Amino acid sequence: MNTLRPCGCKGIRTCLECEKSLEIQKTDFFKEYQSKTPFAFCVSCNMIYPGWDVTEINKEHPNHKTDGIPFPGMFVEENFLSSQEGDSVTKSLDDIPWIGSQSGRRKQNFGPKTNFKKRKLKNGEFNGFPDFTKFIQEKFRKTDLLKNFQTIEQCSLEYDESKGASIDPHVDDCWIWGERVVTVNCLGDSVLTLVPFKPENPKKYNLDLVKDYESHLLASLLDEEELKTFENMVIRVPMKSLSLMVMYGPARYQFEHSVLREDIEGRRVCLAYREFTPMYLEGGNDFDKSKVVLENAGKFEDPSVLFVH
Repeated sequence: MNTLRPCGCKGIRTCLECEKSLEIQKTDFFKEYQSKTPFAFCVSCNMIYPGWDVTEINKEHPNHKTDGIPFPGMFVEENFLSSQEGDSVTKSLDDIPWIGSQSGRRKQNFGPKTNFKKRKLKNGEFNGFPDFTKFIQEKFRKTDLLKNFQTIEQCSLEYDESKGASIDPHVDDCWIWGERVVTVNCLGDSVLTLVPFKPENPKKYNLDLVKDYESHLLASLLDEEELKTFENMVIRVPMKSLSLMVMYGPARYQFEHSVLREDIEGRRVCLAYREFTPMYLEGGNDFDKSKVVLENAGKFEDPSVLFVH
């Protein structure tokens, strides 16, 4: 199904609108994951515990019913934004045109042009980020895990329950996007769902390049024996409104993550942040290709003069 559709979906990605009009049968990941053993992440102790309901597991802390299992590479900070900050950012985002995206989502993208298949990077018309979001990047410096994080892409994402919005299981690209995958939740509670991933094709998601910068990772990848701990698990991580989430190390590279349609209630708005892989930073082999992008990534402008795509 490669037809372009008015809703913004294409390929195998679908929303309620195109599923109905084109009679497309979407893979039911929710049902598929019910056959796995569910664990939920506790944000207070960075452990996972048996259970599907993230709210229930986090209410148990510190009196969990069982011993927890460490889940390396996942960090959540609740109330990263104040209620006023979340409302203000959401309102300002709504003053900028939203663009239809895949799987019932809408987006606003500020960053360079990337071709993941051909591994080509261009600055395109990227000229910086909206000025009203500058304070968020400044807040990153107060979080130890993000003190040296250099944002080179900021993407606003809207999930709408009425459209069946979701994002299918995937690993974020490993050629251009660096280790830390950052999400700031501005409006609406949701859940990130992860399952172990063993690629049959090592080039899928450009995962074959990770070996070139694995020594730079903040958390070492799990070996085969360690990965067996998570075999047949589905791991649920709370993404509460106003919270910060960072994936890195094993959670970033050895698990596929998704947002299930069933976990969207009403409207969810978040900001996704990406950094470069080491080869595109100073001292890296491809630093000459990223200089302009890095320069523009330091700019914050009135959104009316920025290119939104």
